[in-house]
Amino acid sequence: MSYQWLTLWGYVPEFLKAGWLTLQVTMLAFVLALALGLIAALAGMSPSAIVRFIARAYVEAIRNTPVLLQIFIVFFGLPSMGIALDAYWAGVIALGVNVGAYLSEVFRAGMQSVPRGQIEAAGILGLERGQIFKEIVLPQAARAVYPTIVNYLIQLLLGTSLLSAIALPELTGTATVINSRTLLYVQTFAVVLVAYLVLSNVLSWIASQLGARMFHPPLIVRPGARWVGFTLRRANRA
Repeated sequence: MSYQWLTLWGYVPEFLKAGWLTLQVTMLAFVLALALGLIAALAGMSPSAIVRFIARAYVEAIRNTPVLLQIFIVFFGLPSMGIALDAYWAGVIALGVNVGAYLSEVFRAGMQSVPRGQIEAAGILGLERGQIFKEIVLPQAARAVYPTIVNYLIQLLLGTSLLSAIALPELTGTATVINSRTLLYVQTFAVVLVAYLVLSNVLSWIASQLGARMFHPPLIVRPGARWVGFTLRRANRA
């Protein structure tokens, strides 16, 4: 059996390249998702009924349709309208738009969790709406939703595997190609499974370290805590 693993060893450069591509798509799509989620959340709380309707239509359309179908629409459908995208950018846009719809609800819930009295008091003190949002609403909302946002980041990483359907050579797509060459199904997919597991836990660890430094008091993971479903657990403050 050792010769089978030695055969896969020759494909390590391809696995590393695929892992790096997976991380690139994940981070770019996540930045897009954060931007779209925040815009949609603010639009959903707008006093304008038309703006609220547009935001709600976006969220409902994305959340109630399969993400794989959304990927196909971006990759195969947009070229029919004169917008040609390669698999890389089609994947970034499709995943970013998809996760952005979910994050919009997370952001909206976080902003609505800020006590109304604090916002009214800030207005009485003469702060403008932009200052109130930046200094009062955003910091408290960010702390409340941070673990959930990290969870969606991990889900986005795992969701990149769907991009193998449009021939993007990320981890799953690369594994499929290597399978066709070697016929080492169990070994190849075992390597990719471990790769996803490592990447997920590394991103979770980095996020926990950022959470411990970004917020005051720190948002930290309890020492010795287990990762459950790749969701960050917050420590009880002493």
